Amino acid sequence: MRILVVEDDAGIAAGLSATLQQRGYAVDVCGRLADAWNALCAEAFSAVLLDLGLPDGDGGELLQRLRAGAERGAALPDPATPVLILTARDQVHQRIAGLDLGADDYLVKPFDVDELEARLRALLRRAAGRAAPTLCHGDLEVDPAARTVRRAGQPVEMSPREFSVLLVLLESRGRVLSRQQIEERLYNWQTAVESNAIEVHVHHLRRKLGNDRIVTMRGVGYFIPAE
Repeated sequence: MRILVVEDDAGIAAGLSATLQQRGYAVDVCGRLADAWNALCAEAFSAVLLDLGLPDGDGGELLQRLRAGAERGAALPDPATPVLILTARDQVHQRIAGLDLGADDYLVKPFDVDELEARLRALLRRAAGRAAPTLCHGDLEVDPAARTVRRAGQPVEMSPREFSVLLVLLESRGRVLSRQQIEERLYNWQTAVESNAIEVHVHHLRRKLGNDRIVTMRGVGYFIPAE
């Protein structure tokens, strides 16, 4: 899953980025509102971690603009993109204001990274329309928190990238995703992607999970059939 961190403190941004990448997320960082808006218009992010005190304005302005929807003649981000505010503003009225602006969650600095990731998983789960913490498809059970896969009750070993590809396809089951769409959800701006990387990961997943688990629509992309 691809996350946008909007944070002007270089130390906090670097720490968040490193930690989340270690846990399987693709992370891009912006330190200004203008850069963050341009990023949201250019790329599809699974969620945004948003600071409020930024050099060129208040993060609440970005949140309002995102939730407002259409702007004439503009390429726009998805207004339903989950947003988690990360800020030092800890007063009750400030938390209420942030949530009323359209934030999905609000976490005060300093925060525990494990709690942050748990909240992030909850946001992503709700955005995908899921209530259960695990994803099931036939005899397959995937736990995003533990990053484990079981098939017919037996553990399946896979690389972090294979797991991420599987998770993206499961979250979008029934919908065909092009190679580019999958890459956009898995790789940040700094990552060089080999042209056949997704094909290789899909090949490995089929070998481990069965050839009929992931379907190829030639010339279009890949999908996992809805049950």
